[in-house]
Amino acid sequence: MIDVKNITKSFGSLQVLKGIDLHIDKGEVVSIVGPSGAGKTTLLQIIGTLDRPDSGQVIVDGIDTSKLSTKKLADFRNQHLGFVFQFHQLLPEFTAIENIMIPAYIAGVSQKQAKSRAKELLDFMGLSDRATHKPNELSGGEKQRVAVARALVNNPAVILADEPSGSLDTKNKEELHQLFFDLRDKFGQTFVIVTHDENLATITDRTIHLKDGIICSNSEITTPSESLSL
Repeated sequence: MIDVKNITKSFGSLQVLKGIDLHIDKGEVVSIVGPSGAGKTTLLQIIGTLDRPDSGQVIVDGIDTSKLSTKKLADFRNQHLGFVFQFHQLLPEFTAIENIMIPAYIAGVSQKQAKSRAKELLDFMGLSDRATHKPNELSGGEKQRVAVARALVNNPAVILADEPSGSLDTKNKEELHQLFFDLRDKFGQTFVIVTHDENLATITDRTIHLKDGIICSNSEITTPSESLSL
């Protein structure tokens, strides 16, 4: 599903990623953890084609993103990837359902189809009664669930989340974390989540530990006979 091969990235004289190799299977929920400055967000942005590496390859769903033009990359992101950020990034002038529909419009989906898909997602999120509310009329947890629905509207293969529960209280964090697994089970997406939340990291299928620009461990729930190393 996702193959990251020998990715390096520097900003000026600072090398942030130092040869990252990583494979993520379809349907996995993977967390990326590590101290500030370890390169977590940079790696997520490169996987998400929001930034290009200095060297190496990122292959997503069989597509080598390094070979795509800027226009093709934009189309690829819209059709294959969904993004969830720490702060919901909803457009304040639009309602919940309109915010969800925006990526579908960009993809050229008809209004009828986009609205039908958005309604399906709102129902799954338990937010059908909030469809016509604008972001300032929603709670923090509701805003983030709308943001997740927006990420899902084009049925992308991969959801990339950067500190998605960082701005939420404990109750809403737990609900959002459970939502990721419910969505994986229902829609089959792969989730890659950068997080400082230890509770989230411990329940994901696998945890990637980054430190000083390298993967220092790559652990998953295994039987005693299985290896926990790369």
